[in-house]
Amino acid sequence: MKIENITTLGELKKSGYQPKSIKDELRDNLIEKIKNKETIFNGVHGYENTVIPELQRAILSRHNINLLGLRGQAKTRLARLMLTLLDEYIPVVEGSEINDDPLQPISRYAIQLVEEKGDDTPISWLHRSERFAEKLATPDVTVADIIGDVDPIKAANLKLSYADDRVIHYGMIPRANRCIFVINELPDLQARIQVALFNILQEGDIQIRGFKLRLPLDMQFVFTANPEDYTNRGSIVTPLKDRIGSQILTHYPNDIETAKTITQQEAKSDIRQQDAIYVPELAKDVLEQVVFEARHSDFIDEKSGVSARLSITAYENLLSAAELRALKNNEEKTAVRLSDFLGIIPAITGKVELVYEGEQEGAANVAYNLIGEAVKTLFIQYFPEIEKLKKQDDVGPYDDIVSWFFNQSDSFELLDDLRDKEYKSLLEAVSPLDDLIAKHQSNLSKEDSYFMKEFVLWALVEYKQLSKYRFTKGIQFKDPYGSFIKGL
Repeated sequence: MKIENITTLGELKKSGYQPKSIKDELRDNLIEKIKNKETIFNGVHGYENTVIPELQRAILSRHNINLLGLRGQAKTRLARLMLTLLDEYIPVVEGSEINDDPLQPISRYAIQLVEEKGDDTPISWLHRSERFAEKLATPDVTVADIIGDVDPIKAANLKLSYADDRVIHYGMIPRANRCIFVINELPDLQARIQVALFNILQEGDIQIRGFKLRLPLDMQFVFTANPEDYTNRGSIVTPLKDRIGSQILTHYPNDIETAKTITQQEAKSDIRQQDAIYVPELAKDVLEQVVFEARHSDFIDEKSGVSARLSITAYENLLSAAELRALKNNEEKTAVRLSDFLGIIPAITGKVELVYEGEQEGAANVAYNLIGEAVKTLFIQYFPEIEKLKKQDDVGPYDDIVSWFFNQSDSFELLDDLRDKEYKSLLEAVSPLDDLIAKHQSNLSKEDSYFMKEFVLWALVEYKQLSKYRFTKGIQFKDPYGSFIKGL
């Protein structure tokens, strides 16, 4: 008989159903998935050898878990993915507020119903998607919200004394019995509210307004928090930390490839953008490197962290910058340019916390400089390193490009809204760029070559071989000294 067709306690007993705690559910299903070589935390990247094994060990140990890390490190996503380790359906006493197990009822309502109806007790089935509860810890959270309180309206309607436990209104935690319960940003929860969790975590009972209730709640708790020293808002009280079985440290991606995978997975782009806009692989690398530079910048508060959401929203802005240009020029297709990266500055300024020096510099300037630093860092992966000091007669790989700009009578300007044909024509005119790319990046496709040419120009600016001036409508490139010499 299908479980959906089982509707009474008697039928449930005949089916051979055996009660199982939620922690045993998670453990047994994890073991089964590991044996079958299944992907357990699908869509989470970069944690394969760090966080995920620790999380698996915590589940096997039947621990409540604290995921500790900076913002944008997939802490809540990991908690939600634990739902896949639950049984698809579990039986509950129909009408129960706290998901009573029909064979092990704990609430007065369920116990009395089973005593009254016996094997005819009606049951319903709870899908695993409904077995997840989440609460963001904020200073205004009360014990009544998460544990419960006496309900005077219920007492009046049922004509009950306040001494009767039927007047209790259960809070979020009892109502999430046999579920995964997540409290996000645990340090933000007031200390007195954290204290209310002690008994639930250790002894399994709850206390509401003097009622002595023994409710052995069956819960899997997952907490998320920023490292305590990184926040002025509060901390996790020591006795509560002592009751949490495993504390797992999360982290940001360690390499660009992993970061790119996350961004491409999470970025929301219109299908028309995907069809109309070509994004060179180097452009994706530069974008991720901007985020890596931000995490190490002296202008940005390292303790606050730089969320993975920055690269996701920046990528969406990058596509939109290219799309806007194409729409203005009435072009059906276009490719991302390095100058389009100016469009990601709003995504950066809203997601980083600046230190004092950064505030003095200005958020927009800090963001603009991060783009330059990203270009500079990646440049040496594609082309020879530029020596700071060289002998006067030595010929460098970039001398021809610098000479071309020195001999250029007219200013070389790349306007933001140039049509694709004009943009390509301007870059093709700098013939030494073709020679450099042919020598060091011979396998580069024609489609990617224009972004690479602009990339070289930006990098030469960062290495003080050329100068760059930003004006209202675009960017002007010059040799660093030529204009001064020619003006003498």
